[in-house]
Amino acid sequence: MTVRIGNCSGFYGDRLSAMREMLEGGELDYLTGDYLAELTMLILGRDRMKDPIRGYAKTFLRQAEDCLRLALDKGVRIVANAGGLNPAGLADALREVNDKLGLQAKIAHVEGDDLIGRAAELGLGSPLTANAYLGAWGIVDCLNAGADVVVTGRVTDASVIVGPAAAHFGWQRDAFDQLAGAVVAGHVIECGTQATGGNYAFFTEIDDLDRPGFPIAEIDVDGSSVITKHPGTGGAVNVGTVTAQLLYEITGGRYAGPDVTARIDTAELSDDGADRVRISGVTGEPPPPQLKVSLNTLAGFRNEAVFVLTGLDIEAKAALVKRQLEGWLPARPAELDWSLARTDHSDADTEEAASALLRCVVRDSDANAVGRGFSSVAVEMALASYPGFTLTAPPGQGQPYGVFTPGYVYAKEVPHVAVLPDGTRVDIEPSTQVRELADVDEPALPEPRGAEPTVRVALGTIAGARSGDKGGNANVGVWVRTDEQWQWLVHTLTVDEVKRLLPEAADLPVMRYVLPKLRAVNFVIEGILGQGVASQARFDPQAKGLGEWLRSRHLDIPKALLPERTTL
Repeated sequence: MTVRIGNCSGFYGDRLSAMREMLEGGELDYLTGDYLAELTMLILGRDRMKDPIRGYAKTFLRQAEDCLRLALDKGVRIVANAGGLNPAGLADALREVNDKLGLQAKIAHVEGDDLIGRAAELGLGSPLTANAYLGAWGIVDCLNAGADVVVTGRVTDASVIVGPAAAHFGWQRDAFDQLAGAVVAGHVIECGTQATGGNYAFFTEIDDLDRPGFPIAEIDVDGSSVITKHPGTGGAVNVGTVTAQLLYEITGGRYAGPDVTARIDTAELSDDGADRVRISGVTGEPPPPQLKVSLNTLAGFRNEAVFVLTGLDIEAKAALVKRQLEGWLPARPAELDWSLARTDHSDADTEEAASALLRCVVRDSDANAVGRGFSSVAVEMALASYPGFTLTAPPGQGQPYGVFTPGYVYAKEVPHVAVLPDGTRVDIEPSTQVRELADVDEPALPEPRGAEPTVRVALGTIAGARSGDKGGNANVGVWVRTDEQWQWLVHTLTVDEVKRLLPEAADLPVMRYVLPKLRAVNFVIEGILGQGVASQARFDPQAKGLGEWLRSRHLDIPKALLPERTTL
C-alpha cells in the first residue's frame, strides 16, 4: 500500500512548467509545492504593505490556471504552502480560476500561522511578519473533507507531504514513527530538483543534468519510502543525491517539527533500482511543546559599490579607494564594510583575468545616509582615483533590507484552523504528547585509522557537501561513500580542522554533529551570514557555495581512500 506524492516547486520562482511536467510525466496521487523561505516571507510582507490583498505566491495561481483541469482529470490532488501571508486570499483567487474554467474543484485552505496582530502580546516584538510553523493536521482535515486543492500559509516544508500521507493512511496523531518517516521523505523532496542531482557535489557523475526532473516520494503505510522521479526525465536519484538533501539545513540527529521530532540519525538509505532510493528505519518522538516562528523585520537600508581594480598595485589601489570614499562621504553610514576579492592573475591573457573586485557595502536606518550621498561620491571619484577606475555598475538609491530571526511560542497559543471546501472552520488542536528538544548522545565512533601514506589533495576528492542558511547561521553537511572513508573523515574533520580550512569561521562558534548511518558530519557555523540573507553580509548570502569552498580545500588524505582515477 503506497501513496505517490510528487513535488513541483522548491522555492518561489522555481520552474514554472514543473506542475504540468509532473502531471503529464506519470502517475501521482498528490502533487505538492513548497514556495516559502525566510527571504520569501519578507518579500511577501513587503507585497502586503503595498496591497493588503496580496501576500501569496502569484506564480502558483498561474500554474493552477494552466493545470487545474489536468489535475482533476487525472485525479491528482494538490497541496501547497503558496498561500504565504494570505492563504484565504489565494483560496478565493483559486475559486475565481475554477469558475472561469468551468470546473468543480473543491478548494480549501489552512490558516492561523499569521501572528502579526499578536506579536507584541506574545513577546515577539514589532516585526513586519510573524508566522508560526504549523504542522500537517489542518491539511489532513481539508483532504478528508474532499478538497482537491489545499493551500496553506507558513507550515513546515515537509508538512505539505506529511499531510497527504497521513490522510491517505489514516495515521493517528501518536503514530510518531510513521510521521517521522514521512517528514524525512518530505525533507528530501520539498526542495525539488536538489533531490535529483541539482546542487549535487558529484554532479559530473550524472549523465544528463541539463533539465533534471522533479522528485517523487512513494510512501508506505509504515512511513518508509522510496525516492524516485518520472521515467525519462533528466537528473538522477541515487544514495548520494538523497544523502545530500537529508543534510540540507539541519543541525543534529533530531529534526523537530510541530507534529513529530524525526530522528534523522536513524534513517537508512539503500539502492532500490535505477533512480530509486529506499529510506527506512526512521523513528520518531513527540514534538517539542513550542512552535518556531519566522520573524522578519525591516532593519534599514543598504547600498553598495563594486570597483574593478586591474593589473599592478592592487592593494595600493584598494587602499586609495578606501581613503577617498570614506574621506569624501558627507556623513559616515552606521555600517561601512569593505571586501577585496583577489580574482586577478599575474601576467593574465585577458583583462578580466587581470582584475580584482573591491566591494563597499553600506547600511543605515536612514535611507538618505546610503542613498545619493554615497552613490554620488562613488561616481565623482571616477577621474580622481586609481588608474583604470571603473565600477561594475553605477550605484543606485539605497534599498530596504530585512532581518530574519526565529522566535518560539507554545503551540497552544497559536490558532491552527482548517477551512474546509464548504467554508466550515475546524480548529486543530496541538499535540497532546510533547517532549523538550535535546541533542542526541554522541554516537560511538569507529577506531581511528593507523599511520599510512597520505597525499595532499582537495577534501572533495572523496567527500561531498551540501550547505545552506538558517538566519545568520550556516550549516555544512559533509559525507563520504565508503566505511573506510568514514573511518578517516569522522576523526579528521573536527571543529578545529573546519575552522582551519574555513578561516572566515575561525572566530565564530561552530558545532559538529555526527550522523554515522549517513557517513556524515554536519557543522553549524553561527553568525557567518551576519543578520541573514536579506542583509547581504557575504557575497554568498545564503551559504550555498560554502560546502563547495570546504571541498576545494586541501589536506592530507590517505592514498588508500582515493578513487582509482585520482590525478595526483
